[in-house]
Amino acid sequence: MDVSVIIVNYNVKYFLEQCLRSVLNARDGLNIEVIVVDNHSVDGSVPLIKEKFPDVVLIENKENVGFSRANNQGIRIAKGKYVLLLNPDTIVQEDTLKKCFDFMEKHPEAGATGVKMVDGKGNFLPESKRGLPTPMVAFYKIFGLSKLFPKSKIFGQYHLTYLDNQQTHVVDVLSGAFMFIRREVLDKIGGLDEDYFMYGEDIDLSYRIMQAGYKNYYYPETSIVHYKGESTRKSSVNYVIVFYKAMVIFADKHFSNTYARFFHLLIYAAIYLRAGISILYRIIQKLFLPVIDFVLIFIGILVFSFWYEKNYKLSENYYDRDLLYLSVGVYVLIMILNVFFQGGYEKRPKYKNIFQGTLAGFIVVLIIYALLPESLRFSRGIILAGGIIHLVYYTLSRWMFYFVGLKDYSYVSVLLPKNILIVGDENEFERVKQILANNRIDINYLGLVKP
Repeated sequence: MDVSVIIVNYNVKYFLEQCLRSVLNARDGLNIEVIVVDNHSVDGSVPLIKEKFPDVVLIENKENVGFSRANNQGIRIAKGKYVLLLNPDTIVQEDTLKKCFDFMEKHPEAGATGVKMVDGKGNFLPESKRGLPTPMVAFYKIFGLSKLFPKSKIFGQYHLTYLDNQQTHVVDVLSGAFMFIRREVLDKIGGLDEDYFMYGEDIDLSYRIMQAGYKNYYYPETSIVHYKGESTRKSSVNYVIVFYKAMVIFADKHFSNTYARFFHLLIYAAIYLRAGISILYRIIQKLFLPVIDFVLIFIGILVFSFWYEKNYKLSENYYDRDLLYLSVGVYVLIMILNVFFQGGYEKRPKYKNIFQGTLAGFIVVLIIYALLPESLRFSRGIILAGGIIHLVYYTLSRWMFYFVGLKDYSYVSVLLPKNILIVGDENEFERVKQILANNRIDINYLGLVKP
């Protein structure tokens, strides 16, 4: 047996199917076996494997035992000279297995090989090659110095960004999404450390391979697509906590007490920093557009008020300035809040939500105006004009957003037909078309692709 491919699956049925198809298409004369360890998925992954891939060796766990333990289950029954640890949300090229096999055969000093990984859009994934996360390397990564100076051999050590992505290199750490490992090395070092439930196990394994006297190679002569983190959002606070706690386990295991304590401080500082930044980012993201709208509409109504004073009231200071600024500010705030609560600030808003929010806000303003004492009542002409200014502003600004690339904030995206390519047979194509037609969804069908 040349290669044993081990895939740990957890609720990514559709990715798994594509992954398995790509692996089977990449045999290229090699004698391979495929082992899938399912961590108690509930999305129909197990029936899919049994029905469509009967030759795949399947291990069904009754609970989610974690990535490391599940991989070790596969390693224990693997018969190949080489073991490939592969994520289910990946697609390998037809030459990937053969090229990695030949490379390892030519380099007996290689304990493991990783390849160039790209995401679903074709962008290079920096975790294809990494340096060992020593305390200082972790410090540069956590506090953003590695991003500021990616080509620096000092600050760019975490993702080795100073190395050419298109050249083969000896590196410290390979990604657990694709690790092509010599079986005798795994027998010598003992498989994955099961203290790591998720994340960090690839760093630990790569480090132990080096400690055993072997080299880890980054080999970009072939590549894979890694859709990356379908079960966990990489930007979430939860991911940050789980990932950095895995780093704490690594530090406790491999560093001296002094280094480990310093690493602990860095890690927890990073957790609180990233959590704070994440919360702040969400707040800014929510408030940025409403604040811009408030300022521009406020200025627009004030400009109209000054013009109205001069041309209809025949006085440049007809309205008390303090009352004018306060009234216009409250007016705009009420209108924006109503648009917000009607869904006008959601991604790809519907124009009717913007219109309903503007109308509701205008009615609220009129009710408040009617209840105010005469001394605080403001110009009805400016109130009417303000409502028109609001509607015109929202209509034009959201229309312009579409053409300057801010499509998520434009109602135009909702109005235009969606381009859809359907994968399936003719019956499935007609069924999907009927469902969409019944729901009155405007669709531009690009065609049918038969699997």
